[in-house]
Amino acid sequence: MPLSVGCPRCAAPVSETPAGWVCVEHAEIEPLWRPDEASYDAFADHLRRSASVPTYLPWPLSPGWTVSDFAAVGSDPARARATMTCTSGSSVLDGPVDVIVVAEEAGTGLGARIAGTPHDDPGADIGDGPPSVKVRIGRHVVPLWPISTSAASSEWDRSVVAGEAHGRWLWIVMRPASAMLLLRDDWILRDTSQSGPHLVELPFGGPAPSW
Repeated sequence: MPLSVGCPRCAAPVSETPAGWVCVEHAEIEPLWRPDEASYDAFADHLRRSASVPTYLPWPLSPGWTVSDFAAVGSDPARARATMTCTSGSSVLDGPVDVIVVAEEAGTGLGARIAGTPHDDPGADIGDGPPSVKVRIGRHVVPLWPISTSAASSEWDRSVVAGEAHGRWLWIVMRPASAMLLLRDDWILRDTSQSGPHLVELPFGGPAPSW
């Protein structure tokens, strides 16, 4: 299944010109590639388009959870700027839950769009006081700080944390906001671009979140 193209910062239409991709709101952009429906074949295409940026998923997925959405930003796979994944499931206390993970180069704006915050990057909240949670990526422990959504442009019910991992911004957006209690210090994020045969076991499906 082919990936659809869009703008990483907004939902406005984009077009391809001899000079590159252009958004009617943001002028020249690096394109965002997102499937119309999450599937194994589309995810394989996603990984080819984002070879230079990790694609993180919570690992292992809990029973009943699926990969419901993903995206990559960049016109050249060797110089991709961002990746996003969403896993969806449910909890007893929260009902339906979406966990969105974004890894991106500074200034890309995808994490802020999904979080609904007004700036391209997490901003001054990073490093302000102790982190609210830590996650593991391989052997590395990554501290994450809460990002205020008080000035957000949307009304989505969500909690946002962000930090820095391997020189890129790492965002985690949890919907609904109460689902942030699921995020514990023993959470592991796995770079699925390095997973090989394990990808065959990934469950895909479910409605993609709006953002």
